[in-house]
Amino acid sequence: MTRIGVYPGTFDPVTLGHMDIIRRGAKLVDRLVIGVTTNPSKSPMFTLQERMEMVRREVADVAGEIHVVAFDSLLMDFAEREGAKVIVRGLRAVADFEYEYQMAGMNQQINPRVETVFLMADVALQPIASRLVKEIAMYGGNIAKFVTPAVRTQVIERVERIGRKGS
Repeated sequence: MTRIGVYPGTFDPVTLGHMDIIRRGAKLVDRLVIGVTTNPSKSPMFTLQERMEMVRREVADVAGEIHVVAFDSLLMDFAEREGAKVIVRGLRAVADFEYEYQMAGMNQQINPRVETVFLMADVALQPIASRLVKEIAMYGGNIAKFVTPAVRTQVIERVERIGRKGS
């Protein structure tokens, strides 16, 4: 029986923190499905298609069977469609834990057949958040410590297109 896990997120942009969780999560399951979604409470810098292409490129060399799939539904419905028994979530700080704990409880009420597994982000990567990466880039800051060179280039090009703040 194939163990399938889902790692959901907006990945706008995909960060080194996301990549850490992807590498480690891929070791826990036979197939890791990275579910790229749009969060209505967030305003994305990149389109859904751009984010999917970005994630696909970044995971190309990661060991394991990894699929990148778009979804726009309840996470538990998506997990069910993908045949997943595990949701992989990354934790950075106490604030993440409180939110993720509540979400895991709600998700278990919706579908008790799917477990949520929390992975602590590497200590060096814990402060990284896509929202902060975008903010730093918008003000002309260096984001090289937070994303791969290819993602950095994409973010800088996007910032140049939409206009940097504070200039």
